[in-house]
Amino acid sequence: DISPLPVREVESVVVGSLTLTLIRGPPLRVSLTFVGYAALTHCYDYSGFQPVVDAKKMKHIISLFILLSLLGGCSSTKSEPAAMIQNQDASAETRADTGDVKVDGDGKVEQAADINHENDSLAGGEDMADKSFALDEFGYQTDEFSTKSGKKVSFHCIQHGSIRIQYDGLEFEIDPVIKLDKTVNYAAFPDADYILVTHEHFDHLDPDAIAALEKSGTVLITNASSAKKVGKGIVMANGDTRELREDIRLEAVPAYNTTPGHTQFHPKGRDNGFILTLDGFRIYIAGDTEDIPEMAAVRDIDVAFMPCNQPYTMTVDQLVKAANTVRPKTLFPYHYSETSMDVVVSAFKGSSVDLRIRDYQ
Repeated sequence: DISPLPVREVESVVVGSLTLTLIRGPPLRVSLTFVGYAALTHCYDYSGFQPVVDAKKMKHIISLFILLSLLGGCSSTKSEPAAMIQNQDASAETRADTGDVKVDGDGKVEQAADINHENDSLAGGEDMADKSFALDEFGYQTDEFSTKSGKKVSFHCIQHGSIRIQYDGLEFEIDPVIKLDKTVNYAAFPDADYILVTHEHFDHLDPDAIAALEKSGTVLITNASSAKKVGKGIVMANGDTRELREDIRLEAVPAYNTTPGHTQFHPKGRDNGFILTLDGFRIYIAGDTEDIPEMAAVRDIDVAFMPCNQPYTMTVDQLVKAANTVRPKTLFPYHYSETSMDVVVSAFKGSSVDLRIRDYQ
C-alpha cells in the first residue's frame, strides 16, 4: 500500500540524507537507499507503476540524487580505505612491538631473534596465537629448543600424529603418514635415521611413508602388531628401554583407552607411547591414549605431545588432567582432529604450562 509522497517530503528525505552523508561519510549506502526510495515513491504510482510527476520535477530529483552520489562518494572513498589503512598500520605496529614474528625477504615466517623460551609461554593459554615458530624448508611449522649442552632439537609439525624431529644431524620421524587431510611428500624429506611407530592404525602406520624415508641403516622401532604388518622393525613393548646412542635413550610406555565402550580402539598393552631423551632433553610422545594411571611415572618432561580427540583418545578435560599429572614444560596438543583448540586454550587458562597450538589436526 504505497502511495506517492508530496514533493516537499521527498526533498526533506533528500536533504536529510545529503546531510547524513556529508557528516558521516561511510553511511553512503544508507543515504542512497533513502533517496532511491523517496524518488521512486514520488515518481511512480505503484498501483499501476505509472509516472505521476512531470519532467521538471523529475529533473529536480535526479539532480539532487547525482549531487548526493558525488559528494557522498568522495567522502566514503576517503574515509573507509583510510580507516582500513590506519587499522592495518596499527596491527603491523602492534606485531612489530611484540617482536613475536618476523618475515624474511622470501615471505617466510621466522622466529624472531629476541624470542626465548620464557617469552614463548602462553601463561596458561591466554593467547593461543603463539607465533614463535619458523617454517622449515617444506613449509611446516617448526619449534626449536636447546639441550643442556646447547645442542638444538627441532620439532616439525607435519600433520595429525606425524612429527619430524631433528637433533645433532639426525632425523627422527614419528608415525609418518603420507595422506590424511593433506598429502606429505616424504620422498623429498631427508632420509630418516630413526622411524618410530606407536601402533598399526592407518593414521600412524604407513608402509609407503616408511619406504620413502628409509635408507641403508634406517632404524624402524615399533610395537609388535605394526612390525607384523610391515614385516620388519625392532619391537618394543610397554616398559622396554633402548640406548640408541650414548646420548639417546628411548623408552616405550603404555598408551590405551580406559573409557567404557572405547577400550577396543587401543587395548591396554598393545600400543606404545615413547619417551625420547636427547642429551638429557626429555620428549614424551603419548601416542593414542587417555589419561592413564601410568602417566604418574612420566616425569621431568621438557616437551610433551598429547592427543585430544574422543572417542579415540582424550577429551579436553582429560588432556588437562594428563598435563597436570605429567607437568611438561611445553605441551603440544596433537592428533586433535575436530577438537576446538579455542576450548583447549580456555581450559589451560591459569596454567603455567607453555601451551603451543600447531597444525596437528
